[in-house]
Amino acid sequence: MTMLPSYVPVIILVAIAVGFAVFTLVFSQILGRMRPTPAKLSTYECGMPPVGTARQRYSIKFYLVCMIFILFDVDVAFVYPWAQVLREAGSYGLWTMGTFIAVLAVADIYAWKVGALDW
Repeated sequence: MTMLPSYVPVIILVAIAVGFAVFTLVFSQILGRMRPTPAKLSTYECGMPPVGTARQRYSIKFYLVCMIFILFDVDVAFVYPWAQVLREAGSYGLWTMGTFIAVLAVADIYAWKVGALDW
């Protein structure tokens, strides 16, 4: 029973979030007018008619670029905490991160040279 008061702000925040979501959904249904048109009911609402089939296959290069992007995005997640503790890490931390960045640079140059980044 002693820990219950510490959860009161979290419970209030969850109640407000759920209440806002319910309020928004209910009043958008009540106040919003439903006027379906052929343009609104089409697959794409951007004004362009659909071209081709939905089963069209993507090029493998698309997936390669996605994987390379995720790889380098995760690597940035390692560099940011290192930058926060750079002074405490000293020269050892600097050399290890330099090696890490050098490996990334070699991987990036390799991906570029083999054409993985070309569309």
